Amino acid sequence: MVDALAAPRVRIDSFLEDGGLDSLAADVREGLSRPLKELPPKYFYDERGSELFDRITEQPEYYPTRCERAILNRYAPTIIDFSEARELVELGSGSASKTRALLYAMAGAGVLDRYLPVDVSTAPVERSALELTELYPGLQVHGLVGDFERHLVHLPPGEHRLFALLGGTLGNLHPHERARFLAAMRARLGPGDRLLLGTDLRKAPAMLEAAYNDAAGMTAEFNRNVLRVVNESLDADFDVEAFEHRAFFDAEASRIEMRLRARGRQEVRIPGADLDVSFEDGEEMRTEISTKFTRERLSAEMDAAGLALDALFTDEDDLFAVSLARPA
Repeated sequence: MVDALAAPRVRIDSFLEDGGLDSLAADVREGLSRPLKELPPKYFYDERGSELFDRITEQPEYYPTRCERAILNRYAPTIIDFSEARELVELGSGSASKTRALLYAMAGAGVLDRYLPVDVSTAPVERSALELTELYPGLQVHGLVGDFERHLVHLPPGEHRLFALLGGTLGNLHPHERARFLAAMRARLGPGDRLLLGTDLRKAPAMLEAAYNDAAGMTAEFNRNVLRVVNESLDADFDVEAFEHRAFFDAEASRIEMRLRARGRQEVRIPGADLDVSFEDGEEMRTEISTKFTRERLSAEMDAAGLALDALFTDEDDLFAVSLARPA
């Protein structure tokens, strides 16, 4: 919790018991018990993982962050004017780097009342809260440390809110998870609220696969970092270097899959999850999916959830999209 005396305009509430270890243990037990073993991508992002991802975004092959930033830099004033937002709720906020253009546009229009970052990690929420309240006098920050799929019920009351899920995070959810998330957001949006989504668009498989197999090996290190998180948090004994990174485009599902492949048979103990697990030589474990949308698919999924697509903004090359939706 941030010291209220040191930061009177900042409040941060945490809803992860034991720092989220119970959730991590449950997710590891469930995911590693599936026929195709799986670990949720949200656990990539400890401090080291966040630093690695920042380095990924600097790689020449990785276009999504650059494209999304260009869209927001160009269209943020239009988005804020159209949405009439006075509060920004950022889901999966991290260091708030994705929403700086939106915050700047809101401040410039004189409508920046409150920022509500939601993230599973406390440290970046605290750092960004203190930085932003110093940068924007009068700004109130109410952070929520928790999982945006489970803990949004703890958001304080408010109206004229722009809920933002950027960085292509929607595509990391499986179809049934996306449907559940969009329906939950529809139920949460008030009449004056809007939902802003960043989504990667479908394009040539070669370009997609290059973005997740950068020549510098940053994505490979980022992928393996999830094993380090499990080792450090749950006292597991994964041999991190005994797993190799693999990323490929599944055309039928229209998504990139990231996996870790065992190099040799592995016997892994995970005391913190009360689990022992075996990997055969060459066996793969899925660590992330990243769905690539068409405009039609995105509109259809929103429509099914009771959302109306108001506007869709893309970069000059139509590689990435930022869309604005409202309750239908």
